[in-house]
Amino acid sequence: MSQAPATQPAKGKVDPAKTKLVKELKHNSPMIGCRFDPSGRFVFAGAQDNTVQRWEIATGKRTAFEGHKSWVRALAFDSAGKTLFSADWAGKLLAWDLAAEKPSPRLTLAAHKGWVRALAVSPDGKSLASCGNDGMVRLWSPADGKRLAEFAGHECHVYNVAFHPDGKSLVSADLKGVVKQWDLSKGGAGDVVPPVRQLDASILYKYDPVFRADHGGVRSMAFSTDGALLACAGITDVSNAFAGVGKPLIVLFDWKTGKRSQLLRPKTPFQGTAWGVKFHRDGFVMGVGAGNGGALWFWKPENGDNFFTLRLPDNARDLDLHTDGRTLAIPFFNNAVRLYEMGT
Repeated sequence: MSQAPATQPAKGKVDPAKTKLVKELKHNSPMIGCRFDPSGRFVFAGAQDNTVQRWEIATGKRTAFEGHKSWVRALAFDSAGKTLFSADWAGKLLAWDLAAEKPSPRLTLAAHKGWVRALAVSPDGKSLASCGNDGMVRLWSPADGKRLAEFAGHECHVYNVAFHPDGKSLVSADLKGVVKQWDLSKGGAGDVVPPVRQLDASILYKYDPVFRADHGGVRSMAFSTDGALLACAGITDVSNAFAGVGKPLIVLFDWKTGKRSQLLRPKTPFQGTAWGVKFHRDGFVMGVGAGNGGALWFWKPENGDNFFTLRLPDNARDLDLHTDGRTLAIPFFNNAVRLYEMGT
């Protein structure tokens, strides 16, 4: 378990069936979300003690980023790989020198009213997108925090946001599985811009009449490298909203048509939620779940049943892929971020 993960891109295709634990990075609080920095030197994770933790992967050295007043899940980086953006449940968005020995926020924005659920940086590095429980999607300047644009139209909490790889569109998704596409060539600050189209991921939502509660939402979202597919992860077939009883599901959309191309489910029954999804450049889809323990799944986009499952030691709450194309970071409820390496 002390083996260091690879830092160079994998030669040839990786083998998910040979995935193994290579490093365990411990903290004293449950972990919520995680991201590798663009250089691959660090992994960052938000924790329930209101901090962001940074680990230097080669040495395991841990540094706390303190400045938030509530839980942090949303993490992103500027295109230069020098700035970390983090956002919390209280609506604050902070910017940091990601490699600082003694980090302190260089910028603090009141980004949303309520939880900021996700952040994303545009392919050209000129825009930072945020979304939150106030139903809004906003664009900011990564350099100075100036608000660039605002997109309104969701009728409930916005759970996720992502840029299409071509840089022309922004996609946002909400609690009820409504996915909206926005044209980035239209709309400045204060303009009202209608969405280009709407995709249907409502299979990831249910209203529970017994508990009178909404449950579901697009918990994670990712585009394939070529932009041909969009993945939305969450929970379906909810039978008890209070206890979160349901089945993990990843909905794949054909981006050109906007129609569902596949529903990805665990082949072995699993009770819980899919909390993270990523595409690999070799063409397969990866997802993690939490519920009755944790699991890491691998699918081929054309097949609804996964071809490999790795059981995890606890509930997994996010997923990220290192620039080496082999190493995965997963934050866990039991106070740790674990790094897994796919074989070749």
